[in-house]
Amino acid sequence: MKLNYGIVLGILATLVTFYIIYKVKVKTGKRSLATLVGLGLGLVIGVIFKENVAFLQVVGKGYMSLIKMIIMPLVMVSIITSIVRLKNLNTLKTIGLKALAILLGTTGVAALIGSLMGNVFKLGQGIQFTAVENFTEREIPKISQVILDFLPANPIASMASGNVIPVVVFSLFIAIALVIEDNKNPEKVKAFKDFILSAYEVVLSITGIVLQFIPYGVFALIATAAVNNGMDTILSLLSVIIAVYVACILQILLVHTPLIAFVAKKNPIQFFKDIFPAQLLAFTSQSSYGTLPVTIKSLVENAKVSENVASFVAPLGSTIGMNACGGLYPAIVAVFVSNVVGTPLTGYQYLLIFITSIVSSIGIAGVPGAATMSTTVVLATLGLPIEGMAMVLAVDAIIDMMRTATNVTGSAVAALVVDETEKRKNVKLQNKIAA
Repeated sequence: MKLNYGIVLGILATLVTFYIIYKVKVKTGKRSLATLVGLGLGLVIGVIFKENVAFLQVVGKGYMSLIKMIIMPLVMVSIITSIVRLKNLNTLKTIGLKALAILLGTTGVAALIGSLMGNVFKLGQGIQFTAVENFTEREIPKISQVILDFLPANPIASMASGNVIPVVVFSLFIAIALVIEDNKNPEKVKAFKDFILSAYEVVLSITGIVLQFIPYGVFALIATAAVNNGMDTILSLLSVIIAVYVACILQILLVHTPLIAFVAKKNPIQFFKDIFPAQLLAFTSQSSYGTLPVTIKSLVENAKVSENVASFVAPLGSTIGMNACGGLYPAIVAVFVSNVVGTPLTGYQYLLIFITSIVSSIGIAGVPGAATMSTTVVLATLGLPIEGMAMVLAVDAIIDMMRTATNVTGSAVAALVVDETEKRKNVKLQNKIAA
C-alpha cells in the first residue's frame, strides 16, 4: 500500500496546530484568542493542504454534533427559567413585544441595505444563467401550514427532528402555566420549579464543558470550508461575497451601533468586545442556534445583561427576524437574479422585498443554510426564477459565515436594548414610588 505523504503532512500540521492552540489558551487564559488563532491557522492549512486535510471534516462535524446535543435542552430550560424568574406575565409581554419590534424592524432595514448594495455592486450584470449541480428547488409552504408547523403537535418528535420553533412554543406554554400556578399555589409546583431551575444549572455546566473545545472545532470547520471552496469558484462570485460582507458591516455600523449608543446608552466598542466570542463562533460554525450558549454566556458575563432577558431574547433572535438571513441576503440575491435574467426590479418590487423579508424572517431556523428558504419566498413573490439562487450556492458557505455573525450580533443587540430600557423603566418607577 502506497503511503500518501500529503495526508501524513496534513495530520502532522493538524497536531502541531492543536498544540499551538492549547499553549495559547493555557498561557493567555483567553479562549477567544485561542479560537482566533485556530481560525487563522485553519484557513492557512486548508488552502495549503487542500484534500489532504479532508479528515478534518469529521472533527468539525463532531464538534457541531456536541453543540447540537445541548441546543434543545438549553433552549427549553432557558426559556422556562427566564419566564419563571420574571414572575410577572405583564413583564413577559412587555419584553416580548419590545424584542419582536427590534428584531423585525432591524431586519426590514437590513433588506433596504441589501437592495442598495446589490445595485451599488451591479450584481449579476454580464453573467450568464447557470445552475449549480445538485440544486433542488425548495417547496414554499402555505401560510396556513407555516402556522400549523409552529404548533407543537408532538413536542418529543419536534425535539428529535431538531425543529426548534414548536419546542419554543411548548416551553412558553409550560413556563406561563408554571408562573400562573406558582402565583396561585406555590407549594404544588415547587418540586417541578426546583427541577427546572436545577436542570438549567446542569445544562449550563454541560455547555461549559462543550465550549472548551471551541478553538479546535473552529480550526476544523474553517479548514474544511477552505478545502471545499476552491479559489476559482470564490473569484468568479467575488462581487457577491464582497457585497454581502459590506452590507453586513453596514448593518452593524449603521443600525446596531446607534441602537447600542443612543437607545441602550452603552459603549458600542466595549459591547462588541463583550460579544466577540459569540460573533467568532457564529462566523465559523454558521449556526445561530449552535452559537446560542456562547451568546447567552457573553451577554450575561461580559455585557452584564440580566440572565432573564438574555435567556429569553437570544433564543427568540435565533428564530425570528434574523437580520442577514432574513433581510440582507434575500434582497441581494433578488437584485442579482433580476440582473442575470435581464429584468430590472421596479419600485413596487423593492417594496415587496422589504415587506416579504420581514414576514419570511419569522420562524427562520438558525441553522446552516436557513437563508435559502427566506430567499426562495422573496424570489417567488417577485416572480423571479428560484433556480437563479443556485448560482450563489457555490459560495454559500463563505457568505453564511458573515451572515450568521450578523444575525447573532443583531439578537445580542436586541437583548441589550430590551434589558437597558427595562432597567431604566424600573428605576423611574422606583423613584416615583419613593417620591
